[in-house]
Amino acid sequence: MESAVSESGLRRALARARDGKTLDQAEAAVLLHARGERLDELLSYAARTRDAGLRDAGRPGVITYSRKVFIPLTRLCRDRCGYCTFATAPHKLPAPFLSPDEVLDIARQGAALGCKEALFTLGDRPEDRWHQAREWLDEQGYDDTLSYVRAMAIRVLEETGLLPHLNPGVMTWRDFQRLKPVAPSMGMMLETTATRLFTDKGGPHYGSPDKDPAVRLRVLEDAGRLNVPFTTGILIGIGETIEERADALFAIRRTMREYGAIQEVIVQNFRAKPDTAMRGTPDAELEELAATIAVARLVLGPKARIQAPPNLLDDEYALFVRAGIDDWGGVSPLTPDHVNPERPWPQIEELAARTAAAGFTLRERLTIYPEYVKKGEPWLDPRLVAHVRALSGPDGLADEDAVVEGRVWQEPDGGFTSTGRTDLHTAIDVEGRTSDRRDDFDEVYGDWDALRERVRAPERFDADVKAALAAAEKDPGGLSDAHALALLHADGPELTALARIADDLRREVNGDDVTYVVTRNINFTNVCYTGCRFCAFAQRRTDADAYSLSLSQVGDRVDQAWEAGATEICMQGGIHPDLPGTAYFDLAREVKQRQPDIHLHSYSPMEVVNGVARTGLSLREWLIAAKEAGVDSLPGTAAEILDDDVRWVLTKGKLPTSAWIDVVKTAHSVGLPTTSTMMYGHVDTPAHWVGHLKLLRSIQEETGGFTEFVLLPFVHHNAPIYLAGIARPGPTVRENRAVHALARILLHGAIPNIQTSWVKLSDDLCTEVLQGGVNDLGGTLMEETISRMAGSANGSFKTISSLEEIAARAGRPAVQRTTTYGRPTPERLTAARKTNGVGHFLPLTPA
Repeated sequence: MESAVSESGLRRALARARDGKTLDQAEAAVLLHARGERLDELLSYAARTRDAGLRDAGRPGVITYSRKVFIPLTRLCRDRCGYCTFATAPHKLPAPFLSPDEVLDIARQGAALGCKEALFTLGDRPEDRWHQAREWLDEQGYDDTLSYVRAMAIRVLEETGLLPHLNPGVMTWRDFQRLKPVAPSMGMMLETTATRLFTDKGGPHYGSPDKDPAVRLRVLEDAGRLNVPFTTGILIGIGETIEERADALFAIRRTMREYGAIQEVIVQNFRAKPDTAMRGTPDAELEELAATIAVARLVLGPKARIQAPPNLLDDEYALFVRAGIDDWGGVSPLTPDHVNPERPWPQIEELAARTAAAGFTLRERLTIYPEYVKKGEPWLDPRLVAHVRALSGPDGLADEDAVVEGRVWQEPDGGFTSTGRTDLHTAIDVEGRTSDRRDDFDEVYGDWDALRERVRAPERFDADVKAALAAAEKDPGGLSDAHALALLHADGPELTALARIADDLRREVNGDDVTYVVTRNINFTNVCYTGCRFCAFAQRRTDADAYSLSLSQVGDRVDQAWEAGATEICMQGGIHPDLPGTAYFDLAREVKQRQPDIHLHSYSPMEVVNGVARTGLSLREWLIAAKEAGVDSLPGTAAEILDDDVRWVLTKGKLPTSAWIDVVKTAHSVGLPTTSTMMYGHVDTPAHWVGHLKLLRSIQEETGGFTEFVLLPFVHHNAPIYLAGIARPGPTVRENRAVHALARILLHGAIPNIQTSWVKLSDDLCTEVLQGGVNDLGGTLMEETISRMAGSANGSFKTISSLEEIAARAGRPAVQRTTTYGRPTPERLTAARKTNGVGHFLPLTPA
């Protein structure tokens, strides 16, 4: 039931709108009731807000539209929405999908008429419901509908020059990765956040798996995480209450604030259609639509681009201009609105006249809004830059005189070029970084204020540590969550007892040797647009500290490492948008060509997923190809905390937990061992550490592919999320001791090796954790740039003698190992001793 609204309540809400105050959800719901004179008042405030936004954007008095063609790639859908006439059954169609020739014919005709957008509209994953769709895709050689969408988008770009805007429905994080390189923008209507319309039998979305509001909100968030300019909106009049309508607007606002990826919001009115379950439902009234648009404008603010489809407005153009729209959406001079076929588009000339009558100028835009055109990376994939620039003017709007013609779309093929501060691996210890933050700090990571709302303070915990210690001695690997949490709160004598239990287990499994590996880190580039909020290493290509290595420079560093006695190369890099699809394979081959016997420990799960997206290979195929190219094992980095509630605060565009798990399990299945890691002490809580450790144990019990577990305390000094005042300054000494010990206990019987990071801990603290369950000190590294860029003060390399000294203070011997915990050959041991494990090419000042 909708709540009644008093006249006084409406006046109060209008007064707040008049005064430019931020509305809460209850006030927005009140304003949605405005009619008559109150509606006129509401519209005036919304129009004022819109006008301020247009002035700030540098286009006062301009309302935009996109000249497009509508490509209904398939009208089959696995959903059963009660109001939809677009979706149909296979027997009513000549074929399940438009053929490539049909797609290109539509696009070519549109290009001839000056269109610049190809709107791909289709049903959600039809192959999951209709065998005809599955069979057609199989016959044509496509794994799924989205593979066909991708292929057709490329052909439209190459053969017609139109810019694809993709509306394929619900997409996953990986789907966005696949599709972003072929489309400047994408979209999906949120429609509503009213879950009951999805769950209740007879509701408009009942029986439609893709209309779950939680799923659709996740799509909006994933678009933001991957910097995809995204169109969304609400559909009013399908049975939602006024309060639920307000809730949908605020849900969109939250995503807009946090990620900045919502390029436009459509407010669309329900229109009943014959031959649908909702054919008898009254249409949403136009005053109701005007009030909703006005409230959307006030809630979403002056920067929002708000659209109302002109073919659904019954000639009331002026009313909706007054309500605060600044865009008419896509209008086609060629194709009908296949979603609302009974409502023809207005002629563009008529639309211009109507806009002028309302006091505005009509301007053509592209499918990607001008703000994102001008920003470029990371919003616009490099493979699309030439296509977009060919059709846009200096203001980011469409160049109406541009020639619409096909242009080659291809993966970057420039190979590896040495650029930027390639000496950063040594200069970081002498000169430091140029500044503590990038100059796009306030926008590239999303809205910091919105992010703070996600962070929860740890709950008070009353620990029975003595009982937990007893349980740990009795059954370490089977420790309950409650007991594990209690141990993380141990202090004083209880912390000493915890360390003793862990160290006894270490001695039982590993003996007293403290192991280390002579290795060289090679970070082949620090250019990255993923937007991890904890990362101080990533740079834009134009930043002073940015660099990329050439293949020959990587090879030279491999040779230097071999001369220094290394048995391992650990190679990772930023997600550089210009890397060719074969980049990871090319790098691996260069390493093995230079030194066939060195172990290549390379590519985090994030890099693996990036490689999969760039090559079009399956995950298994990619990993096998990487192995054939020379990769011997994978670092289990990019894990951070394996809980998405934490990940989406800590990172912006990094892979979700499920994808990380998929990568490491698949790697193990093809014979590639991995490490496992945890970065802790930022926006997480001890409960997250317990969950993370138990998840790793369950994976190891299934695959047996983890060689070790590496604890990585958060280095805060230059981390963006710390500089923004959201993360804490890393874990305390007590927490470090406790979590190292707990790792040994919880992973007992599963992962035999527990490694500490001298890069992130002081030498003294390394010695302490060696006395509390740790058996490994990691590697000499030779060059460590990532933590140093974050502000670590522990140097960029460790000599063998320095590592031996740390172990000796713990009363134990240090022993050199291989990546997989074997013993190096006598030749390698001798070579490493000659250079103290770091090589003559580095200054031999103890770290």
